[in-house]
Amino acid sequence: MNTGRVVLGFLAGIATGALFGVLFAPGKGSSTRRKIAHGGEEYLNDMAEKFDDFIDGVTKKFESVKDEAVRLTENGKTKVDAAENKFAANIK
Repeated sequence: MNTGRVVLGFLAGIATGALFGVLFAPGKGSSTRRKIAHGGEEYLNDMAEKFDDFIDGVTKKFESVKDEAVRLTENGKTKVDAAENKFAANIK
């Protein structure tokens, strides 16, 4: 989670730097607005890609935890069955 915040901060810094660079660069207003719009689109695309990567990571982790829970449950059932069989054998 910490790495995600660092990456987000880094991307925000790049976007802010690019925005100020475009705003203070000499050029026509229409050209500057086009550059800002283009930069905003790139930033949104980058953020969407990072979000997709984050969701993929969470999904993989969830699947891993789910698989481990199923494995532990099956292992527990096996142990309970073995204990029941041992107990039943001792009663006879």
